[in-house]
Amino acid sequence: MQLKGHVLTAHKTYWLEHAWLGTHVEPGVALEVSTDGRIAALRTGVDAPPPGAEVLRGLTLPGLANAHSHAFHRALRSLVQIGSGTFWTWREFMYQVAQNLTPDTYFDLARAVYAEMALAGITNVGEFHYVHHAPGGTPYADPNAMGEALIEAAAAAGIRITLLDTAYLASGFGEGPNQHQLRFSDGTADAWAERVSALKPRDHALIGAAIHSVRAVPAGQLATVAAWAEEHRAPLHVHLSEQTAENDACQAAHGRTPTQLLADHGVLGPRTTGVHNTHLTDADIALLGGTTTGTCMCPTTERDLADGIGPAGRLQHAGSPLSLGSDSHAVIDLLEEARAMELNERLRSHTRGHWTANALLTAATADGHASLGRPDAGRLEPGALADFTTIALDSVRTAGPLPRLGAETAVFAATASDVRHTVVGGRHVVRDGAHALVPDVPSALAESIAAVRG
Repeated sequence: MQLKGHVLTAHKTYWLEHAWLGTHVEPGVALEVSTDGRIAALRTGVDAPPPGAEVLRGLTLPGLANAHSHAFHRALRSLVQIGSGTFWTWREFMYQVAQNLTPDTYFDLARAVYAEMALAGITNVGEFHYVHHAPGGTPYADPNAMGEALIEAAAAAGIRITLLDTAYLASGFGEGPNQHQLRFSDGTADAWAERVSALKPRDHALIGAAIHSVRAVPAGQLATVAAWAEEHRAPLHVHLSEQTAENDACQAAHGRTPTQLLADHGVLGPRTTGVHNTHLTDADIALLGGTTTGTCMCPTTERDLADGIGPAGRLQHAGSPLSLGSDSHAVIDLLEEARAMELNERLRSHTRGHWTANALLTAATADGHASLGRPDAGRLEPGALADFTTIALDSVRTAGPLPRLGAETAVFAATASDVRHTVVGGRHVVRDGAHALVPDVPSALAESIAAVRG
């Protein structure tokens, strides 16, 4: 990966005061980066920094993977906290912001949002992208202008992206898109496939696919999207059973659950991830686990929208790998998402300790990257991408525990505010809490959000 303003030209060594190696915290680790931005070597038992090494004090983790993002939803933060309502009333606010997006304003907003993610230790984002066309549905001169804006925004913010280009064709079962959704729709899945095929991966960006939901893609066209993902060996994501109303409508239209409908049309499988997976039957859980379809939980959004608590533990036990996302960006904090998944399960079950801190960090790192088509990320080991983040162990939240309990401290005490460094492809994107490419992230957020709120 080559980041704007950063060119990898030589080996580099980092000395990690403490490093999480997937199963435990190791003190004194020397990590060497090769010229192609991968980890060349990892040495433990290095008590002092080698000559010339960059010193990272605190706990270094693999870079965090935000497996589910809608970048423009960041403009809704606080606005949608006024009064009461439901997912469906929240959606009306979302439509208003979506109508104000252009390729230029979306680049500015996404660049600021992705910079916020880098400050939170996120090195890779799965962008569930469905605002494709101009208002009214007219394609831009470049039909992928909006997707290209997101890809360029990720590069400008210094992180990797998997653009999950989304088929969004209908407003409900047997209904065409409404006036707000016209700019989301390509008309047919074949037209969607033709457009998305023109998008090309690059060093920092992969191209994936998404089915917005079973209500937004007619059943007869689901297989077209799945076939495109299969042909391109691309990740395929889908909002699944987020709302009971969607389940009820699917039953009325097709006589089966959304999960069963997806299974019937060849959508499920190891490269597929269901996002939310909240309201599932026992048979749904068995189908998802049996096909090793992944589950992306977004606890802060799910509780913000009063969606419910998904059966994450049962899904993982059945064979569904877990990942995490910040979705609507009520907050951008993958440590909070990991913590919330465990604490939600405690509230439901009245018991503690459903996942270890190591398991929760794995969902936030290796399994999240894998769901985005990056199985070579999310681990501190030779050959992996040199993407990592360092969390302070001496802040007001993290001071006190023994360093060997760093995983527990990260998950159950730390927040995004404790991220000190973020390294992508071997180069600092965040150093000492400051973003190297976006000098004033708060101002960039404020200005770009004002431009799309209208």
